[in-house]
Amino acid sequence: MPTDQIAGVLAVVLVFGGALYGFFKTKSDGFGKYTLSVLILTLVLFVASLAFALGKLELNPLANVLFAVAGYAGGLLTGKSEKADTNSP
Repeated sequence: MPTDQIAGVLAVVLVFGGALYGFFKTKSDGFGKYTLSVLILTLVLFVASLAFALGKLELNPLANVLFAVAGYAGGLLTGKSEKADTNSP
């Protein structure tokens, strides 16, 4: 394994390890719909980034994964705000 791949894998593991540490440190008890979705999106991004760092995934499919994650996250936020407005007249 080349040195630049090792550095890339190490960077991905450190960034997402820190993100998961912060996620579990700041979340409240239990796994609700939004908490589980954020965890799954983080893990999907971790696997895609790791595959890209190892050279197993090209840039275009990685961009598709990033857009899919952004779209799913946007749908979560939109769905959450629509449910909050159902009690208004």
